[in-house]
Amino acid sequence: MTPPSAPLNLAQQLIRNHLVEGEMTPGSEIALRIDQALLQDVLGTLVMLELEAMGLDRVHTSPSVQYIDHGLVQADQLNAETYLFLKSACERFGVWYSGPGNGISHPVHMEHFGVPGQSIVGCDSHTTAAGSLGMLAIGAGGIEVAMAMAGEPLYLSMPEIWGIRLEGHLPDWVSAKDAVLELLRRHGVAGGKNTIIEYYGPGLANLSAMDRHVLANMGTEMGATATLFPSDEETHRFLAARGREADWLPLAAQQGCTYDREETLDLSSLEPLIALPSSPDKVVPVREAAGEPLHQAYIGSSGNPGYRDFAVVAEMVRGRRVAEGVSLDINPSSRQVLTTLIDEGYLADLVTCGARLHQTGCNGCIGMGQAPAAGLNSLRTVPRNFPGRSGTREDSVFLCSPETATASALVGVITDPRSLDMAYPRIAEPARMVINRDLFTAPLPPAEARLKPLQKTDNTPALPTLTPLPDTLEVPVLLVTGDNISTDDIMPAGQRVMPYWSSVYASAPFTFEAVDPDYAERAEATREKGGHAIVGGHNYGQGSSRENAALVPRYLGLQVVLARSFARIHWQNLICFGALPLTFLDDADAERLVQGDCIIIRDLHAQLAAGPTLTAELPGKGELHLHHGLSQRQRTLLAAGGVINHLKSRPTSDQEALSS
Repeated sequence: MTPPSAPLNLAQQLIRNHLVEGEMTPGSEIALRIDQALLQDVLGTLVMLELEAMGLDRVHTSPSVQYIDHGLVQADQLNAETYLFLKSACERFGVWYSGPGNGISHPVHMEHFGVPGQSIVGCDSHTTAAGSLGMLAIGAGGIEVAMAMAGEPLYLSMPEIWGIRLEGHLPDWVSAKDAVLELLRRHGVAGGKNTIIEYYGPGLANLSAMDRHVLANMGTEMGATATLFPSDEETHRFLAARGREADWLPLAAQQGCTYDREETLDLSSLEPLIALPSSPDKVVPVREAAGEPLHQAYIGSSGNPGYRDFAVVAEMVRGRRVAEGVSLDINPSSRQVLTTLIDEGYLADLVTCGARLHQTGCNGCIGMGQAPAAGLNSLRTVPRNFPGRSGTREDSVFLCSPETATASALVGVITDPRSLDMAYPRIAEPARMVINRDLFTAPLPPAEARLKPLQKTDNTPALPTLTPLPDTLEVPVLLVTGDNISTDDIMPAGQRVMPYWSSVYASAPFTFEAVDPDYAERAEATREKGGHAIVGGHNYGQGSSRENAALVPRYLGLQVVLARSFARIHWQNLICFGALPLTFLDDADAERLVQGDCIIIRDLHAQLAAGPTLTAELPGKGELHLHHGLSQRQRTLLAAGGVINHLKSRPTSDQEALSS
């Protein structure tokens, strides 16, 4: 623990300024006051239903903003009806509404609402991108976001603070995406678990605010709780260009501070990098993959949303044509970026070269359009390349910079951009960016908001009632998985499934379908018979913060997950919905479990209260020794059957305070 008088790094300063409960000792539970909330549509529906279930009258976080950026393909009535429901919920609860076409939540929030020094929680794991402006920005499950919006603190384990000193400057044909891919190459998809990555050092002067966004966004792919940059002259320039100079506040680590982990990244030493299918940490130099055939190059997403990420593509393709057989897909990140590209003349270059222009939003990053042909290579500037996330189950997705994707699209095979016969186009963002807040719907006054009903349909039913775990848990192992199971594996995305995410019941049949197509049917059969267990490997539940990856299996009877290790957000989501996450004290025990085994835990709640470990019986195979690591607060949630049950069971005075 840092002594009270010791110099503080920036993360410690922001945590101290928002600390409600706990001590800043890594690993201990802390509670943070939350200033802002960010919602995206396909998970915001559940948040709004949770606010309704809590009996909330008006949100406490300000601003709270609901973005429509994921479910943009209107193949039937479902997504359009979701927009209407979410707009009515924003009116009812006092939330800003950003409709379809405004753009991706993370860069749009930076442009309109990001304020250095404030805290923000979002129901999207890439909410961490706001750390690029010096915000304490954390992604969480929707139920935790709903609690924060209701005025409750955000609970989490105090992270270690990982200081990364940046030196040098990015060489030609190397950009911020290559920097974060280098860190993923070094540390893998779980190397930042329970850390806040804080960047500092002289190399910062060579990274724009949107360069920093790329690094802050993809810190999530290393499992980091948050990523943080100081608020400096570059932050000031970013806000001033958007007419928001008054929101700037200088913030930096105190001189002489220390970090729990330290590392140096020399930007000058980097070269173009690429993540091979199908994990963000399978990183090699582009030159090692060069020559591989190419089917698609995709520019955009929250992983590369800045103006320069599109302008550099336009400069590269000017007077040239995309190679035959290659689809160059341009997915603008916001109306502001698209308008500025038009004003600067870049859009014509993109269209003329043969690129395909898509609407502003997440789109193909989440499998909502732009799905590639099966087995053919797709180079994408998105944050993740988990199997099937593109919308094609048998996909072959690489992660790379806009420069590498564009060079490859021009040549027709994977190409190191340094091999092109052209000067590197260095892009300066215009001194003024077009900002139009009129395209948002502001919150209604409280008296008017209380009169607004929720515009619900059959696809926005009330949430299921969850029952507490019994004192004796006796459940069959219904599924055994490997390492790095993602929330995409548990609850698929894409146009076929995402429109149903607002309904636990309608989305249930899709659960784990890529891992075990029969899981949902078998799980349904356990619901009235005591439920079931799942056994996972390392980093179980990585990736997206989607809480339905915990809620829907819980509805289907999931009682306990035993894994070698858990991703942070999914671990917390399981607890919030009353499912018990346990880890093996001995990895060898995981090898003993097979589908069909029975797990018995007697005196469950007494064992949980007695210490961080418990014992389970495995009939015919002896005992299992397991670790839970739950706080008293988390044990209370489990005993109640989850967060919503717990909030409803509190004294009447507490419930009245929640609704006021």
